Amino acid sequence: MNINDIIKEQAAQAGHYYTKEGKPAYTIIGKNGKERNTTVRDAKRLGLVPSVTQVIKESNKPGLLSWKEEQAIMAALTMPLIEGETDKEYIARIKADSRVQASKAAARGIQIHTWIQQGFEGKPLPPDEAPVFFATAQLEILEHCDMPEWICEQSFSNGQYGGKVDLHSPDYLIDIKTKESIVDVKTYDEHVMQIAAYQHGIGHKGKGGILFVSTKPPLEAKLIWIKSEKLERGLNMFHALVDYYYAKTGL
Repeated sequence: MNINDIIKEQAAQAGHYYTKEGKPAYTIIGKNGKERNTTVRDAKRLGLVPSVTQVIKESNKPGLLSWKEEQAIMAALTMPLIEGETDKEYIARIKADSRVQASKAAARGIQIHTWIQQGFEGKPLPPDEAPVFFATAQLEILEHCDMPEWICEQSFSNGQYGGKVDLHSPDYLIDIKTKESIVDVKTYDEHVMQIAAYQHGIGHKGKGGILFVSTKPPLEAKLIWIKSEKLERGLNMFHALVDYYYAKTGL
């Protein structure tokens, strides 16, 4: 699978579901014989469970909202008003441009994430950028962890929700995330809930954290472990969202 296919597959996971046995069910074949993203209606019919990230979408994400606001502001600063253009038309053009920039940033993040994942899986990496990103991530992890045999991209379901864990061993569970810059990077509630839900979902008892990797120079990585008391709070919050999600969707 080439990188474009991987990016397409990852993008399809935006509304992803899992079987109760833990197998990904991101897409199905529609009545027209073509593949499409799985919907809530499909999930009800097929007895699927929502992903951790699908559930967390029901919560407020201050970090993501701030980033979207910045994209819209940047678009406005770089797009002059066209003569004769109404305010409504101008705003629509700004929104469209910010969505394009967000899409490009997301695709870049998926690409880098995939390279890092492939590196930990021991798969050959394309030349140029990929080995550098993997090495940056690996060095940061080696500073904080022993050298376990990582289990990569393991999908799971606990019968109520499912997910796919980037990296874990008996002692560590790590989710990989990319950002343009990791200066002053911090974890938000959605990060804590994600790690707590993954650990609970697979019965993991070790340390859990987020590995942030920058997508632009200077290339840096930072691993942030989440404290146990925060994980306990995060799991309680996540379980509340699970109840809300099921009540809302009728799944």
